[in-house]
Amino acid sequence: MGENLPGVTQESDLLARLVVEARQDLQRRRALIAPDQFERAVALYTPKDFAGALRGPGLAVIAEMKQRTPTMGVLVEDYRPADLAHAYTDGGAAAISVLTHMAGFGGRPEHVLAARAATNLPILRKDFVTDPYEIAEARAAGADAVLLIVAALERPHLAEMLAVARSRGMAALVEVHDETETQVAVESGAELIGVNHRDLRTFTVDLGLTERLRKLIPSTVIVVAESGIKNAEDARRLYEAGANAILVGETLMRAAEPALRIKELTEWSR
Repeated sequence: MGENLPGVTQESDLLARLVVEARQDLQRRRALIAPDQFERAVALYTPKDFAGALRGPGLAVIAEMKQRTPTMGVLVEDYRPADLAHAYTDGGAAAISVLTHMAGFGGRPEHVLAARAATNLPILRKDFVTDPYEIAEARAAGADAVLLIVAALERPHLAEMLAVARSRGMAALVEVHDETETQVAVESGAELIGVNHRDLRTFTVDLGLTERLRKLIPSTVIVVAESGIKNAEDARRLYEAGANAILVGETLMRAAEPALRIKELTEWSR
């Protein structure tokens, strides 16, 4: 890779590459705006209560938008974040996730701005965030939360990033893939934990991971089940396993009517 990443093992080459690409793109963006102008943009937006939006009755849906993925390729040719934000809102999503990683997902922070202009729902900026600047950048774009991946951050760094998020008035969804990472997230004080069912080494999906890890997470912590959720049966299984919310991307991006798809996933829980 040409760079050793803290917390990233040799086995997770894809994650390491995505983190490096995110850092490279951050350097480019950082050079485009003066620090004082940047801080003014951050101050102009007051974050919404992302965690609160996931605590409602029934199963909450975080509806995700992304143009492509490193493993599945292009999901949609005509990618319109504002239109998707409208559809997700109409479908009853509790929050929206916007991919901003350019190289792997065709995203950029401007897509958060477009989604924010189209909805009042809380927005998660989903990227491979390792720098405090990216948290402030997310707020400046109109996001209310950021994704922090335990596998990409050593424990002290994770704690630092959680503190930065709180200081910026942002929520942080802390993503885990196994028991060890779950323990790190809990001990670091994560208030939202995302269980990613996809193994980044083999790309296999195991919905049973939420069932196994939920028992390690305090009941006061919001749990978001991520990846591989295709239908209402999957959604119900995860809800019964103790998930407060599901994060759904590919299923919605491939749907002819994403608003209807969201309703189908959760109507049984209303």
